[in-house]
Amino acid sequence: MKLLEAMATYFDGEKIEALVFIVPMGLLSLVFGGWLLTEKANAFARGVSIPFLVMGLVMTVVGGIVGFRTPAQVERLEASLATSPEPTRREELVRMEKVNRAWPFYLVVWAAFGVVGLLLRFGTRGDFTQGLGIALVFFSGVGLMVDGFAERRARPYTAALERSGVEDAPR
Repeated sequence: MKLLEAMATYFDGEKIEALVFIVPMGLLSLVFGGWLLTEKANAFARGVSIPFLVMGLVMTVVGGIVGFRTPAQVERLEASLATSPEPTRREELVRMEKVNRAWPFYLVVWAAFGVVGLLLRFGTRGDFTQGLGIALVFFSGVGLMVDGFAERRARPYTAALERSGVEDAPR
């Protein structure tokens, strides 16, 4: 895959995932969490509502930032590649290597959400903690899915950045 094609695939996917899935899921989570707090006064509903409100806010903000900054980021990157391709490629490769090094950390965070959620759901008797646990398991799955897609976009883009330096090197 050529560098510009890989870059377009990576950033288009990032923008679409953020604006079509993450932001709407965040907004729905906020609405659901708010509804649980106002309409359902029981402890289980309050336990479920807290992660939905917190993660809804995080998803809405982060998804919005990623989705709306991406077109300008692509414009700057394309302009920079046109004027100084090798320094731009190196900088972007460093950035993407940092992104790729973070995947194991994210995996641990989402796995911890799932494990803690399961422990709360099956290891406690209180309705509040069981509701909290179920919501944590839900967001564990959402996080694993979102980052699973993101990682699968990032690796080919990084490989294209690495190859473009080798292909363009003088022989």
